[in-house]
Amino acid sequence: MAVIKENDGTWKADFYSHDITGKRKRIRKFGFKTRREAQAYIDSFTAAASNSLDMTFSELYTVYCADMSKRLRQSTMLTKNYIIQTKVLLYFGNRKITDIKAADIRKWQAELIDSELAETYIKTINNQISAVFNYAVRYYDLPNNPVTRAGSIGKGRADEMKYWTLEEFDKFVAMVKDKPISYNAFTVLFWTGLRISEMLALTLSDFDPEKKTLSVNKSIFRAPGGEDIVTPPKTEKSVRVIALPDFLVEQLNGYIRMLYGLQPNERIFQVTKHYIEKEMKRGIRLSGVTPIHVHSLRHSHASMLCMLGVDPKLVADRLGHENIQTTLNTYSHLYPNQARSLADSLDRLKRSKESEKDEEDKNDNKEE
Repeated sequence: MAVIKENDGTWKADFYSHDITGKRKRIRKFGFKTRREAQAYIDSFTAAASNSLDMTFSELYTVYCADMSKRLRQSTMLTKNYIIQTKVLLYFGNRKITDIKAADIRKWQAELIDSELAETYIKTINNQISAVFNYAVRYYDLPNNPVTRAGSIGKGRADEMKYWTLEEFDKFVAMVKDKPISYNAFTVLFWTGLRISEMLALTLSDFDPEKKTLSVNKSIFRAPGGEDIVTPPKTEKSVRVIALPDFLVEQLNGYIRMLYGLQPNERIFQVTKHYIEKEMKRGIRLSGVTPIHVHSLRHSHASMLCMLGVDPKLVADRLGHENIQTTLNTYSHLYPNQARSLADSLDRLKRSKESEKDEEDKNDNKEE
């Protein structure tokens, strides 16, 4: 166990600990400003790793991160850490986990409910703190999860899924045509259903104008500190190849020709999510269309496919959904014509069989 001073003046904690299976492993963490901070990290980590409930929420979270960072995507851990650091640790960080009761959680939840945060984000925050307590229940024998006892808050899905029709999108995109990068980025989002993180990660090599496809094989995530991090897509199903309509292939070819010297491994859209969101607000303001979020362009694409009667399995594959049930749960209400079409098909089948039977009866009568 050691605290080591680095060449740049920072301190490193370098020590051994045991994971939840009892296996001894080496732990190294860099970037501490003082020796005391590095030693405090070692002390809190080893205290928590001893399977003792006599630890603070902050100490528990340190162990939780060390374990889960090996199992979750980097972008997932960065998001989780941002939420816990900004919405949880200031409230519960220094409190012993055994002292945090359901009543304390409900008081904390009440403050979230009274805030101006979106209902879906409130639920995400609540889920994150619950996950940490579930970890303590499972691996450190905490008697129960106080968040579960306090009850859930927020909503898992927004009340209304907003999307644009093609006519609304055309009005909007005409207002951002003065900026080619914005015009083409929004066109790709609307006509492919890509997630914005997938669109921003596209490189020149992902576009095949001969096969008329886009290969989705990575995602870009902006860490809270401002660093852009390229990661694998959200799920295995998110790795996919999307067929493009001819007009979009032509448009992308024209746009890429403007990016003189773009290398195969360089991004086609070298902007940030913040830029896209800002441009969307500008286009909405100028066009006067119904305000929606950038992610709703993905819903707009899916909705257009559903209304065209495209098979849900094809929609799921194009969107990169993990399973078709996700697609059906989200967009089944947009298939009203499909239900009518199915009933009409059954009617035609029945009438066809009746006609065949009538024809057979006529032929039998003639033979008699």
